[in-house]
Amino acid sequence: MRIDTYFTVPEVDGTELSGSTVVVIDVLRATTTIVEALANGAREIFPTESTEDAVKLVSSLGREDSLLCGERKAEKVEGFDLGNSPHEFTSDVVAGKKVVMNIAHVTRALRLAQEGDRVLPCALTNLGSVAAELLMAEHISIICIGHEDTFSLDDALCAGHLIERVLAGPESKKDEDPELNDAARAVRAFAQARKPTKRFLSLSAAGRAVIGVGLEDDLALCADVDRHDVLVEMVDQSITRVGE
Repeated sequence: MRIDTYFTVPEVDGTELSGSTVVVIDVLRATTTIVEALANGAREIFPTESTEDAVKLVSSLGREDSLLCGERKAEKVEGFDLGNSPHEFTSDVVAGKKVVMNIAHVTRALRLAQEGDRVLPCALTNLGSVAAELLMAEHISIICIGHEDTFSLDDALCAGHLIERVLAGPESKKDEDPELNDAARAVRAFAQARKPTKRFLSLSAAGRAVIGVGLEDDLALCADVDRHDVLVEMVDQSITRVGE
């Protein structure tokens, strides 16, 4: 098994993703929100890079059964239905809906990840489901979104705990030495020393940004490991629950 980890999106060379299962992590908060929405009954999620693209897409899908969502500097875009707080994506709001999400930096990463064989968005809230899916993978590429294209503690910790789960799994290839790049070894060691908690997330730059706009309660949800037994996957232009 080979596991490559990337601390930020700009360092990813798409050609290196070929043949791998690609995991995209943005704990605070996009992948957490994606998992929350689909776990609570959203039909599918369409990530977009710009507000203009989001508005056009939601109009073409039909406003009666779709939601327009997005954030700028951690706050809801003016005029949109929802922002990027996972607390907003409750079952009574999203069940049966198509969700258009303007999350520019994450959308770019998801599209880059499609250079690989599969794209699995991951958060702490669905860590176990993703780890179970990866147990027999030959090559795993983990892309941490980071914070404003820089290293992010929260995403690195999630990546490390994911690697720990995969390598400790009952079906993992224990008779083989896994091939980890330096970043994968670093985040694994990090995870062995630290557990994800609301307090820990609050120490990260992304966590401080969330607190700064009055959404501190999001941190507890984002740190709720294995909150959902849900695997989600991006195929073509949308993200859906696997097996539905």
